[in-house]
Amino acid sequence: MSEEQPNSPLHGVTLEKIVTRLEQHYGWEGLAQRININCFKSDPSIKSSLKFLRRTQWARDKVEDLYLSTFEGNHSGKV
Repeated sequence: MSEEQPNSPLHGVTLEKIVTRLEQHYGWEGLAQRININCFKSDPSIKSSLKFLRRTQWARDKVEDLYLSTFEGNHSGKV
């Protein structure tokens, strides 16, 4: 799991909050278009997405980058 980084823009933001906000902003179809993972394409739900993202670091990194680029505006990472 990631080390805690108090200066990180994601400090204090839960993965559930990240996925929920992205789903509300883009919808499942929009998320699946931006990040090609099955948990956003096939019968998507917050619960199933969290389960997959907690086990799959590369996918979690992409979701976190999308969150930062969408809501923080000053993140330079690629999605």
